[in-house]
Amino acid sequence: MTIGLNTYAFFWQWSDRVRTPISLEQMLQKTADLGIELFQICDYPQIETRSDEELGALRSYAEDLGIRLELGTRGVRPVHLRRYLHMAELLGAPIVRSMFNTPDHRPTASEAEGLLREVLPDFERAGVTIALETYEQVPSSTLVDLVSRIGSTSLGICSDPANCVAALESPGDVIARVAPYVANMHIKDFTFTRLDGWVGFSLVGAPLGKGLLDYDTMIGAIQPGERGISQIIEHWLPWQGDEETTCRMEDEWTAHNVRYLRSKQQ
Repeated sequence: MTIGLNTYAFFWQWSDRVRTPISLEQMLQKTADLGIELFQICDYPQIETRSDEELGALRSYAEDLGIRLELGTRGVRPVHLRRYLHMAELLGAPIVRSMFNTPDHRPTASEAEGLLREVLPDFERAGVTIALETYEQVPSSTLVDLVSRIGSTSLGICSDPANCVAALESPGDVIARVAPYVANMHIKDFTFTRLDGWVGFSLVGAPLGKGLLDYDTMIGAIQPGERGISQIIEHWLPWQGDEETTCRMEDEWTAHNVRYLRSKQQ
């Protein structure tokens, strides 16, 4: 079983909510310090500003730390996906996680299928897989129908059942539905908290094993170890009121989650 981190494990630490956001290189160093050998650069717009030479240098830096890279973005427009394919090749990344929608483009399932069919031959030649993430804006059944209909070895699903709760999809149903098509996994736990005043609930993150994610059932269905699927740790950690507390808790959750997954390996 391959354990990885992604930029969402450091979400607050590189955000504009902190006085001095950490760099991607610092995230990689912190990943190496935990003995983790995989990092997914996911929804991190700054990566798009790096030149080919800078991307090559980033790959070398990661390799020196013993870290392999994956990529993540949003959208299915061919020009955008080809740009990320180019970056993936420079970084040695075998996975590009994506989603249907961007702020300025919300294709129908039929439109998304056409756009993906246009670009997938390029991904197939490069040996890079697009992993479409499960999330509340697109029913998991729609993703499964699309991936199964296209039938490309370079198209799969990034499983994250927590995301689908907001669309009233049962995490267990999502896991069972997408399991045969999973190419990448985002691992985060979650819980419901009743809001002050007893009116309404908040869907927030939790350390692994302390929320509602049925991790063992998910792993039994998807079998990432047998299929060579990476498990990427990320968080839904709410802001804790101040920078110091939030960043410390973010690191504490990451360390806990790494220990949790390693315990499952044993």
